[in-house]
Amino acid sequence: MQDSFNVEKKINKDFIKDKIYIIRNQKVMLDSDLAQIYGYTTKAFNQQVKNNINKFDDDFRFQLTDEEVFELRSKNFTSNFVNNKRGGRKYKPYAFTEQGIYMLMTVLKGNIAIRQSKAIIRLFKDMKDYLIESDRLNSSNYLLQLSIQTTENTKDIKNIKENMATKKDLIKIMKEFINSDSKEFLILNGQTVEGNIAYSDIYESAKKSIYIIDNYINLKTLALLKSVKKGIKIIIFSDNLGKSLHEFEYEDFIKEYPNINVVFKRTNNIIHDRYIVIDYKQESEQIYHCGSSSKDIGKRITTISKVEDKEVYYSLIDLILKNRKLLLN
Repeated sequence: MQDSFNVEKKINKDFIKDKIYIIRNQKVMLDSDLAQIYGYTTKAFNQQVKNNINKFDDDFRFQLTDEEVFELRSKNFTSNFVNNKRGGRKYKPYAFTEQGIYMLMTVLKGNIAIRQSKAIIRLFKDMKDYLIESDRLNSSNYLLQLSIQTTENTKDIKNIKENMATKKDLIKIMKEFINSDSKEFLILNGQTVEGNIAYSDIYESAKKSIYIIDNYINLKTLALLKSVKKGIKIIIFSDNLGKSLHEFEYEDFIKEYPNINVVFKRTNNIIHDRYIVIDYKQESEQIYHCGSSSKDIGKRITTISKVEDKEVYYSLIDLILKNRKLLLN
């Protein structure tokens, strides 16, 4: 049951900023802080989530490890779980990603819950430019270190043909994934790249159109499109299996990014793999085969590869372009 105090008065940028942490290379908020914002006890808040646990995948909500809890405490964070005067919580706290906070709108009912969720989401957006730039700098430093570790010298790099990788190179890359915390990275044309940057670079290369073929989509699928230039035609071909993307999420996304217009069409259950098609049948055309859905960046090792014989796919793309629109729930 919600507490009776007016939680809406607590929503402001400074308050929320202090409640956003970087854990596992992503921005999250803890269950105890969210419970306070929404006017619940932490126990009641988590019970509401557990009652709808099928809506919260691992990229929406995850439980902190002992090491992560210790690190937060050691940095003197002021979250409720740190300052519990009764000796601390009996279980490790849960962290909610930005997508998880969106999903809370479908779980926590009532006008107050909706207003609080929208307020948090807008504050996330206000902070994104700074945080994304920081993430890019950190990623660049990581990639520089990774390059030094996995290549013998710069002369060898210059001799590698564009978009090609030898067996030896791929073995090194795989070892880096296995032996280090590289969950946010993927393999793009034989090179390790931070996942969000990989998709942003592909999408930003478009001059005319972007076609995304993926039966599993959610809010993260849309979020990766936020840097697309104005006027680019975007079509997402999907049967939205699992019903993970909702109409209200798309509407909120469009309100935040009005220059981006996405058309949804069905795949009619005839495509299994995932593809990105840039500037279809234009001089700048590129087709990429994706090992996993963009919504699952960082969950497992995955590869995006540029397709060389693009015309092989023309008949398939021409076919799905005629499909009817996909209606979101």
